[in-house]
Amino acid sequence: MPKPINPDVVKRPLVMCGPSGTGKSTLLKHLFAAHPNTFGFSISHTTRKPREGEQNGREYHFVTEEEFMRRVGEGEFLEWAKFGGNCYGTTFAALSALAPLRCILDIDLQGVQQLRQRAASHSLSPVYLFLSPPSASSLRSRLDGRGTETADSIKKRLEAARRELEYAIQSDGKEGEGFEVVVVNDEVERAAGVLERVAMGWEGWEEAGDKLPKLDLSELEA
Repeated sequence: MPKPINPDVVKRPLVMCGPSGTGKSTLLKHLFAAHPNTFGFSISHTTRKPREGEQNGREYHFVTEEEFMRRVGEGEFLEWAKFGGNCYGTTFAALSALAPLRCILDIDLQGVQQLRQRAASHSLSPVYLFLSPPSASSLRSRLDGRGTETADSIKKRLEAARRELEYAIQSDGKEGEGFEVVVVNDEVERAAGVLERVAMGWEGWEEAGDKLPKLDLSELEA
């Protein structure tokens, strides 16, 4: 019988941040398959158009920019950001709807910084996890090799990746600023095992993470 989740971490949202192309979706699929009915993946709101095969309320809640900004004005969002000309955000209602499952949030750096400012006032105690590539060059190869994005889109993702990696490097080890856990996705099965231990809150999860690798950010220059 699978080992259950530690009840002490269930009410602590697991906040995952990392550059596009680091494999968050792949690792989460492993986690959800291994532990069904244990986690809830918060569904964000976005103003971008649905892609082929996407359904409203499954991948995202698709809304107009007018509605999105109305919700921002009414204080509905725990965090929100604008990326690539589109808005993305997580509402307090989306988190509440997941109980009694452990909430997992996949948000960008801007969202993490907003969440740090607002979490305490809403009685939240998130665990912040940074998913890192093994090297900057490997991340660039993944983004270039997708073959599904325009050169301009790749450029924007590289710029965002640089900002996120710079923040992770500069805040590493700083209490209240850095990430509590780093997972380096150098090999999927190994990284999935580290994520599983952290997400399930198994004994020693606080020390289960990896050391942030030395990253040459010049390799991300467009």
